[in-house]
Amino acid sequence: MIKIAFIGAGSVGFTRRLLMDILSVPELQDTEFRLMDISRENLEMAVNLCRKMVADNKLPAKVTGTLDRKEALRDADYVVSMVRVGGLEAFAHDIEMPLKYGVDQCVGDTLGPGGIFYALRTIPVMMDIAADMREVCPDALWLNYSNPMAMNTWAVRKAGGVKIIGLCHGVQHGAAQIAGALGIPLDEMEYICAGINHQTWFTKVTHTGIDYTHKLLDAFKRDEHLAKSETLRIDVLERFGYYSTESNGHLSEYLPWYRKGGKEQMARWMDYSYWAGGETGGYLRVCRESQNAYKENYPKWMAGELDQIPLGDRSNEHGSHIIEALETGRRYWGCFNVANTGLITNLPDGCTVELPCIVDGNGIQPTYVGDLPLQCAATCSASVHVQRMTVEAALAGDRNLVKLAVMHDPLTSAILTPDQVWAMCDDMFEAEAEWLPQFK
Repeated sequence: MIKIAFIGAGSVGFTRRLLMDILSVPELQDTEFRLMDISRENLEMAVNLCRKMVADNKLPAKVTGTLDRKEALRDADYVVSMVRVGGLEAFAHDIEMPLKYGVDQCVGDTLGPGGIFYALRTIPVMMDIAADMREVCPDALWLNYSNPMAMNTWAVRKAGGVKIIGLCHGVQHGAAQIAGALGIPLDEMEYICAGINHQTWFTKVTHTGIDYTHKLLDAFKRDEHLAKSETLRIDVLERFGYYSTESNGHLSEYLPWYRKGGKEQMARWMDYSYWAGGETGGYLRVCRESQNAYKENYPKWMAGELDQIPLGDRSNEHGSHIIEALETGRRYWGCFNVANTGLITNLPDGCTVELPCIVDGNGIQPTYVGDLPLQCAATCSASVHVQRMTVEAALAGDRNLVKLAVMHDPLTSAILTPDQVWAMCDDMFEAEAEWLPQFK
């Protein structure tokens, strides 16, 4: 029996999904799950739903819940985190306050003013988790799903003293788009995808020995749905020569060229029919609209009126596959967020890079990529320096360094003057003070 701690388990949907992914592995069906959250109500829902799924499938797994993080972590083999510090209240500040200054974000969880302040809120909590891990489960592997991925994992590697990798599903989604556009089976497609989280680039795509890398543009333009929904990504593909993993709206936030010039100019690149197409504050709207869905569906799930996640219906989230590979030796390949130790040679050492890794009973082995194409490296590098300043500022409580990070952010710097950046940051510090203990 292995022990897995879920920190932030009140994210009911993701907790249920990952638990059932893990239980789909026969060797892991006796796992002990410790669920922890700061919300008693959400934790109770997650625990009861997970216990019901275990019982309905007659599995030997054990599920417990606690509000005590250290108890959840005690003697854990794996730690999974999916915390959102400040919840939707803080998230609203991340989106709405920069918008008053003209900085328009779609998601705001990775870079930009929203992503930077999200990191400032989250990194102190990551440090607290790391401190507990050093005390009660120093050998555990931390699988982090919390954004902003690159900055959170960078901070833990720098100051946390525990083993951590960052996991995202952008690469899997991008690969599925490519396979669909090319009309080839996804499980037969081979590719190299590398960069930084949410700015990873498919630098090589092959199938049965045929190189399709430079055939993607024509394939995407021929696909009626993609040609409409991914206008901006296709424009970047046409100019750069390489496809990026993130959605139209998400990618637009990391670049200085698209989210400006007024609604008419932005409409050229954005598909406002769905939130990830570039809608202003789109993800915040979706989160607000769905925040009560689990409370409404909870009694129906418990009564059996709504179907639970079937055993064996495994998602493409990396977590269960990594644990399976480490515990059984069955090899797994995926793109994870790890330290750059000369793996991408034209990005700074020490930063967080996302690239192919191999996992088996010997551990996690990141693969060497070498140089990214110069245009891809240039875009990633601009973000990396913002990330570095944010990590340093979060750990040191340095307000001025925060403002410098925001001023160097590609989207912000395309729109605001230095005085406006300073004023916006002061407003955000004031609004989010309760979640920023290191700046008091």
